[in-house]
Amino acid sequence: MSELSGSNLSGRAAIVGIGATDFSKDSGRSELRLAAEAVSAAIADAGLTPADVDGLTSFTMDTNTEIAVARSVGIPSLKFFSRIHYGGGAACATIQQAAMAVATGVADVVVAYRAFNERSGMRFGQVNTSLVAQVNSSGTDNAFSYPHGLSTPASFVAMVAQRYMHVYGATSRDFGAIAVADRKHAATNPNAFFYGKPITIEDHQNSRWIAEPLHLLDCCQESDGGIAIVVTSPERAKDLPNVPVVIAAAAQASGSDQYIMTSYYRDEMSGLPEMGMVGDQLWSQSGLSPQDMQTAILYDHFTPYALMQLEELGFCGRGEAKDFIADGAIELGGRLPINTHGGQLGEAYIHGMNGISEAVRQIRGTAVNQVPDVTNVLVTAGTGVPTSGLVLTA
Repeated sequence: MSELSGSNLSGRAAIVGIGATDFSKDSGRSELRLAAEAVSAAIADAGLTPADVDGLTSFTMDTNTEIAVARSVGIPSLKFFSRIHYGGGAACATIQQAAMAVATGVADVVVAYRAFNERSGMRFGQVNTSLVAQVNSSGTDNAFSYPHGLSTPASFVAMVAQRYMHVYGATSRDFGAIAVADRKHAATNPNAFFYGKPITIEDHQNSRWIAEPLHLLDCCQESDGGIAIVVTSPERAKDLPNVPVVIAAAAQASGSDQYIMTSYYRDEMSGLPEMGMVGDQLWSQSGLSPQDMQTAILYDHFTPYALMQLEELGFCGRGEAKDFIADGAIELGGRLPINTHGGQLGEAYIHGMNGISEAVRQIRGTAVNQVPDVTNVLVTAGTGVPTSGLVLTA
């Protein structure tokens, strides 16, 4: 790990607790209750009480305000609260915000949370005309795509995926390898929605089109559930029951000509430059490299973006991800197992927060699909939007 300095966040905060609800398609309870359940579970896992918490951070898309969560959980008062924009791109940034608050002494114990009924409530995968009707700059941005039929996340990604295939020769079967690996890992994870339900590449190829070249099995789930993660200082972590998971690096990035999943005005449309920017920061902050990662949790809302992330982050060269993932390389026992919990394709889609929890379990050595001798894990947040990432270490 890099030497600590006043300008470097590396090593100055640690994850000490994780909590989750069940993952379902119909939770039967409010989003506030899901948030409260997850936060309460995370605090208990950390060996702390609600009175120890003085900070909360979440997504702007979360419907649960910090003060409502605090009341519901029994947190008496808050010294820090923040929200991160851009949907799933906020996931790792919530941990970055928590770490910055702890490292600077603004707060002592900060909990990051995300909870929603995305399947039984508002479904993110469906056309949402209210987005284009917003009286703000986001409404103006969406007005460029909606009149042309680009009105769902799958349709947004399909455009970039088509270009990627054209430039680099990737195929739908290459995308399917991500889905097969994720579902293989989910099949042995009792907490995964698709527990006991692996798929084959033929299943992937035979699943219906959503927006060509994306099949149904290229697209993540819509899930109900909640996740919470507790961050504090390494010094305080020494007195708590769990192995501290050190935040070795945390970064955010927005690339040139950035839109929300419709960045079609760049000279090159076959990559994710904002994720490349995140990677550069992560390796610089942590003093580590892609070769030092024993496993990775890649944001897998759509399979093509998992391949692009491997390239942007430096695991392989441009256009080489299809070869990098071949022959089981991303499955348990491979050179870089990814999404050992099943990812958002197999476990649940909780905007990437469940992936951070899996990274914590891998370093603790408590994952269901445990990779041997894990000391370093890369985690990424939502792609196609301004994004974020983490390197977590033992």
